[in-house]
Formats: sequence, C-alpha cells, structure tokens
Amino acid sequence: MKLQSLLLLIILAVVAAFAALNWGVFLAPTELWLGFTSVQMPLGLLMLGLLVLITALFLIYVVYLQGSVLLEARRHSRALQTNRELADSAEASRFTELRAFLETELTRQTTLNGEAKEMVLARIDRLEHDFRSFTEQSGNTLAAYIGELEDRLEKITTLPPVR
Repeated sequence: MKLQSLLLLIILAVVAAFAALNWGVFLAPTELWLGFTSVQMPLGLLMLGLLVLITALFLIYVVYLQGSVLLEARRHSRALQTNRELADSAEASRFTELRAFLETELTRQTTLNGEAKEMVLARIDRLEHDFRSFTEQSGNTLAAYIGELEDRLEKITTLPPVR
C-alpha cells in the first residue's frame, strides 16, 4: 500500500473515531443560518455528511482518473502493438527483398563467372595452339638450318684437298 493511501486511511479512521467519541455532540441540534432562512439541525451531523459527500466525490474522481488512464494505456498499447506488427512486416519484406536481390546477384555473378571461365579457357586453348604453331615453325626452321649446314659440310668434305 502506498504511503499516501495509508495516510488517508489513518486520517479517515481518526475522523471516524472522533465522531464516535463525540456522537452526542454531533447530534445536538443547533440553529443554522442558510442565508435566507434559519433551520434547526445538528451541525456535527451536517459537517460529517458534507465530509462523507466530499470524500465520495473525491473517490469517484480518483476512480474516473484511473479508469481514463487505464483506457489511455490500453489505447497506447494497441497502437504500439500495431506499430510493432507494421515494423515486423516491413522488416520481413526487407528481408524478402534482400533475399531476392542476393539470389539475382548470385545468379548474375555465377553467369559472369562462367563466361569469364569460358573466355579464359578459350584464350588458353588459343595460346596453346599458337605455342604449338610457334614450336613447329621453330622446329622446321631449325631443321632447315641443320639441313643447310649438313649440305655445306658435305660440300666441304667432298672437295679435293687444296695443296
């Protein structure tokens, strides 16, 4: 229990005890002036009735305030839940978009990678063919030079010796 509520209950208990102890005086009739007429009635009972009425009005006001605060809190809670659901769905759609984007990019990269691989393999084949052609030409040129040298050597060895 809050300190304020406890203090209020203690004050109400003290007023009730005071009224109980002085009940005879509370019921003693007194002449009261109401502004345009005078009446005979117990002043203590009138004051006690006004205290009960004011206390009841304050209790009704407190209940009204708490009720309105609870309704406002529920409304905020519903709005917060709605916003949370919107944020979750937006996040889910962003994840879906990201997944779709990544899939298309992965497909594109795979295609580009395949094309690049084919180009590299084609270039390697072309370079291998060029290398074989160059090696064959070099072999033919070397064979021609060797044949020419053999012919010269044969000419030199078949000539009669010069004295």
